[in-house]
Amino acid sequence: MVDIKTVKQLVFALPGVEEQPHFEKTSFRVKKKIFAAHAADSHIICVKLSPIDQSVFCAFDKTIIYPVDNKWGKQGWTLVDLKKVRKDMLKDILATAYNEVASKK
Repeated sequence: MVDIKTVKQLVFALPGVEEQPHFEKTSFRVKKKIFAAHAADSHIICVKLSPIDQSVFCAFDKTIIYPVDNKWGKQGWTLVDLKKVRKDMLKDILATAYNEVASKK
């Protein structure tokens, strides 16, 4: 299991990340754009991936990493189960989400 303290350590290791509230969740942003969000009462984190990256990560294990079940999921928003994901995999997912958002103009 990866706890939220570890999530924050991984997120804040990336340059220019800001933490801000987003409705009932905490969002992590780069260039004022959300690349990850987490609700305090949840063991799930939501990240923004490209559709291609989403399919690659989800192919690993759809019980751990899976698209949001609506139109947001078709745009790359992906859920990650913090109870099941390995820290090294989460680090890769967060870096990929960060780069997806940071690279957009």
